[in-house]
Amino acid sequence: MKPMHILVTADTLSGVWTYTRELVSGMVARGVRVTLVSFGDIPLPEQTTWMENLHGLDYRPTAFRLDWMQEGEQHFADSSAYLSSLVRELKPDLLHLNHLGYGSLAVDVPRIVVAHGDLVGWWMAVHGHPPKKSSWMSWYRGAVERGLAEATAVVAPSDWMRNSLRQCYTRPARDLVIYNGRNPIFFNPYVSKDDSVLAIGRLLDAGKQVSLLTQHTHSLPVCIVGTENSPQSSSLPIRADVKLATDVACVAFRGPQTEAQLRTLYSRASIFAATSRYEPFGMTALEAALSRCAILANDIPSLREIWGEDALYFRVNDANSLAIAIQRLSEHRDLRLDYANRAYHRARERFTAKRMIDEYLQLYQETLGVHAKAA
Repeated sequence: MKPMHILVTADTLSGVWTYTRELVSGMVARGVRVTLVSFGDIPLPEQTTWMENLHGLDYRPTAFRLDWMQEGEQHFADSSAYLSSLVRELKPDLLHLNHLGYGSLAVDVPRIVVAHGDLVGWWMAVHGHPPKKSSWMSWYRGAVERGLAEATAVVAPSDWMRNSLRQCYTRPARDLVIYNGRNPIFFNPYVSKDDSVLAIGRLLDAGKQVSLLTQHTHSLPVCIVGTENSPQSSSLPIRADVKLATDVACVAFRGPQTEAQLRTLYSRASIFAATSRYEPFGMTALEAALSRCAILANDIPSLREIWGEDALYFRVNDANSLAIAIQRLSEHRDLRLDYANRAYHRARERFTAKRMIDEYLQLYQETLGVHAKAA
């Protein structure tokens, strides 16, 4: 019996690439043949080293822009044509599409669309109202609407994300939740911790809003990863180095880090600040939990869904409440250790790559069975 062959789309510009690594590595290890097509920038060599020993992976990098980008409309038509021709050439059994619009590809192959996020839902969460009408936004809404409506199944990484899609677009014929997962082997939960806070996100990203950490002086040093520039109007002491332990509490900024650098930062930080106001799942918080960091989270529904009572929450989008929570964890070491252990065990029990792969394989097999009966 020949192995299952799936075609997977991904982009190299977001956390979807990390998710794709877990998905593709897990599928190939289970004997699935995978064709991976990436959009966005052509990846750097360090982004593809994980592929080197994956026998059964056919990788096709492209530089097509993503649908939410300025050039997205024209590139979407071209990339759709490219994908359709690739499907006709390779004849995969199933498409796993990590972009919403491709669910409407005119091919006779089951199409599973995974909703890692969408522009309308992001805008609602960040601005509190729908985006303004424009010809481009009408195109984007239409492309996503068609993709969701014509997909064989739509997967969301949380109930919150599934409900967000239902509110913003017409409900698809079939939608379900498969939580994201990470392989614990990539993280080190056993290193002695510094008394410090770690956060990840660009300062100008209103969805991640790590800027909340720059509005107060904290009782512990804070390291923000992923931004090149410190705020221009901040009275806080600012450092540009990556060391977390210091006698003077301050905020340190670092640009994007390699996987090895992030592993070290996660392992040494005692607290991870999940400050996002729009977060369909939260892969960085999961990575921090697997490194045994206490999770300090914005009290939004999606983070409540993922972390339950195993995280400490601050009042929604409130920098003062965040500072008070950091102070509390700073003063009560036992509480901090308790939350760190709870987050670690929750991550190991619920959000591993193995569990995610098991659930996707079950969905693939069910989908292919239904498709075969209908043929």
